[in-house]
Amino acid sequence: MKFPPDIPSLITQRSLFSWVWTSNMKLQGILLVVIVVTVGARVLPLEMQKLIINQAIGLQKLNLLFMYCGYYLAAVVTASGLKLVINTLQTYIGQQSLADLRKKLYAHILALPMPFFRKASPGMVVQSLVSEVANTGEFVGQAVAVPVTNLLTLVAFATYLFYLNPLMAAISMALYPVAIVVIPFLQKRANAANKERVDTGRKLSTMIGETISGIHEVHSNASFNLENRRFGGFVDRLSRVRVVWNLYKYAIKVSNNFFQSLGPFVLFLVGGYLAINGRFDLGALVAFLSANEKLYDPWKELMDFYQVYQDAKVSYGRIMEYFEGAPEFPLTPETPRPPLTLDGSIGVQDLVMEVPGGIQLLKGVSMDIKPGEQVALVGYSGSGKSTLALCLCQINKYSAGRATLSGYDIDVTPKSDIADNMGVVAQHPFIFEGTIRDNLLYSINARREAHGVTGEDGLPSLDRIIETIQQVGLFQDVLRFGLNTVFKKGRKENLVKKIIHIRENYYQEQGETLKDIVEFFDVDKYLYYSPVSANILFGNPNREEYQPENLARNPVFLEFLREAGLRQLLVQLGRELAAQTVDILKNVPSPDPSFFEQSPVCADEFAAYSDLTDHLQRVKIHEISADEERLLLTLALRFIPGRHKIVGLSRLSEELLLQGRALFMDRTGKSDPEAVTFYRREDYIHAQTIMDNILFGRIRTDNPKALDQINKTIVSLLIQEDMLERIVELGLDFHVGSSGDRLSGGQRSKVALARAFLKEPPLLILDEATAALDNASQTRIQNLLESKWKGRSTVVSVVHRLDTIKGFDKVAVMKAGRIVECASYNELMDKKGMLYELVHGSSGRK
Repeated sequence: MKFPPDIPSLITQRSLFSWVWTSNMKLQGILLVVIVVTVGARVLPLEMQKLIINQAIGLQKLNLLFMYCGYYLAAVVTASGLKLVINTLQTYIGQQSLADLRKKLYAHILALPMPFFRKASPGMVVQSLVSEVANTGEFVGQAVAVPVTNLLTLVAFATYLFYLNPLMAAISMALYPVAIVVIPFLQKRANAANKERVDTGRKLSTMIGETISGIHEVHSNASFNLENRRFGGFVDRLSRVRVVWNLYKYAIKVSNNFFQSLGPFVLFLVGGYLAINGRFDLGALVAFLSANEKLYDPWKELMDFYQVYQDAKVSYGRIMEYFEGAPEFPLTPETPRPPLTLDGSIGVQDLVMEVPGGIQLLKGVSMDIKPGEQVALVGYSGSGKSTLALCLCQINKYSAGRATLSGYDIDVTPKSDIADNMGVVAQHPFIFEGTIRDNLLYSINARREAHGVTGEDGLPSLDRIIETIQQVGLFQDVLRFGLNTVFKKGRKENLVKKIIHIRENYYQEQGETLKDIVEFFDVDKYLYYSPVSANILFGNPNREEYQPENLARNPVFLEFLREAGLRQLLVQLGRELAAQTVDILKNVPSPDPSFFEQSPVCADEFAAYSDLTDHLQRVKIHEISADEERLLLTLALRFIPGRHKIVGLSRLSEELLLQGRALFMDRTGKSDPEAVTFYRREDYIHAQTIMDNILFGRIRTDNPKALDQINKTIVSLLIQEDMLERIVELGLDFHVGSSGDRLSGGQRSKVALARAFLKEPPLLILDEATAALDNASQTRIQNLLESKWKGRSTVVSVVHRLDTIKGFDKVAVMKAGRIVECASYNELMDKKGMLYELVHGSSGRK
């Protein structure tokens, strides 16, 4: 089997140390040189200590004192600088190796057979690639620098100790064999606990990923306690395992610290005895104690490195064991060659697919499909129709028999050739995070990447993309996404100017026609289908304090209302709205939310406003509290005269509010121009969509026919202004969200169908590709297959709606893993066999 260079076939069989030998050897060589120099720089200060005490201080020579201190300082600075260089190099090497490991492991995982992904959880794969493998990178970065640096330092310090006093050096070294016995024993126990920690962490990740993926089931069944109990069990188990693991790690550290503290005790005892008896001079004793103290630094680093190695060994082994396996099919040709061009013919002879447990999903299936033929696979659930379709596109691997595409055996044809010649659409297609355009071009970009194509070569034109999304019924959705685009200020200035021009033309052409449907913005007219707050602001608020729900708490706005003479007017309006609402609904037991459509009072606020109304009957309006006034102002600012028929707005009130609007625009425009973007016909409203900017008004009704009329008039004008394609192009840049969750199920299916059709492959495999579509959309796709693709591409379609199969050249009826009949629709219906029963149900059987 041939693997591309970035998917090594034996990656899971590589040893941990292989990543060390294949890392940047040039940097490793530089690192070794730096290490040798560093060791010398670390030993030199010890000799300087001895010379400073015995010669400079002992002989009282200042010149020697300054010289030796200078050498000491230079050595310390050099060692510190080189230590930084070593750390930088080992970090770079480690991260470079980690990135290489992640890339190769990810490529290996992608190429693993589909059965692996049916048992592997996404959470497990994510944890392995993101967190568990990090230990390996840390080890690879340290694998040369840490052991070599510290072993050389140990040897250098030990040699210097023997040079100073062999007896004391031997006593000092006698402690290390004991540590070498104790620490590996503890580390073995720590490794066992670490393995259990890794396994438990994986299970926890799997459980979390599974719960989040199935969150709709959790909410549907209110299984919060059940899931919390499951999660708590895993967390408690992981907690216990981590306690044991950390205890062993701490035991190793305590052992190290004990041996480190025991050494000076022995040296003070023996060294002091020798110094008192004149067998060891003071300078040598100080140098010896200093060297012995420094001896524990490399020893401690070696022990820490030993733990890093053991952790990396455990996690690396677990990862490679989990992802052990090889692709079921060759990925690329054995030798470089142009991709195969298939004519679309399919041959299947005695095909068998068996899964673990000896269960056969396909039992000797045979059929032949000519180039350009369209074949429907039908049958009851579990009949094997989807299994057969997935075998033809290398998603499933059959166990026996033979299947060919244009004479090439499917089980040995490289995936690159299959993908080049085939479009596949699943029942539940996956939509990747990104834009609609990214997802439409996913298959084409994969082919371009495989062929090394760069630039714009091989990409379909915008006209071709628009044609395809029209064919699958996605055009209106994409256009709507485009019209709902919001531009940030300072961007797309040329387009903004064009939209303002379109707005003016739209009003000139449609203003009179749509006046009963749309209330266009006019600075001199009251907006009956907008709340009072919008009538005063007459613009889009840019700050939180000017949002409608916050206006009654905004001290600047409240002061403006007082100065404009509107505060008492709105308080009185709020009082009247509350009183009328309470009077109408007070005797209705548990009023339905629909009852509140004629009032700005929300259902959950009714009790509060009912109490307030009762209180207002006992006090005068000027005696109410600030909180009560805020409630009344909030109600008045929500009031929409065209919708809330419970109270009317007098002509005088309208005039006062219009005067207040003019005053607010003038005052705010001067004092705080960034607070609100006012509605001016010559200005673009950057906080609103393109659709809202063109319309420049409020829609009076929710009537679908009226909305459809507005959409048609806007599209017509966009066509006249040669702007339709530009808006659609913006819609293609709509971000679909994670897993396409901003799209409906039908929209995801349409994107997947368009993705396959844009590729224009000679073979199309549709596995219930239209199951998520409504009847009209399904019929549309079937008509498209019959009109455009008949004779051009071979189509194998797993069909769930039998009323759409009449146009297929052949219908293959499957039952229990076998094709029981295969012919044209009319022939099978005349035969009155299995298809006849499926179509007519029980009446057919009778």
